Amino acid sequence: MNESWIQIISLFVANAGLIIWFRAESRSDWRHMDNQVQAIREEIKDFHTQLALQDMEFKNRLYNLEEAKNAKS
Repeated sequence: MNESWIQIISLFVANAGLIIWFRAESRSDWRHMDNQVQAIREEIKDFHTQLALQDMEFKNRLYNLEEAKNAKS
């Protein structure tokens, strides 16, 4: 009888330890994913800023070309 209780208790402790460890790993994965999502958001923000600047420069060049063309006419 004594050995069966030891087996039951050790099984319970092992399962509880695994559950706690899996939960900690899951939280770690979530934190890692949140950091990656934040990095992607920053990269997208920088990309859109650069794209807007490039578009503004392009439109300014077109405007200057149009002004030069009108000045010659």
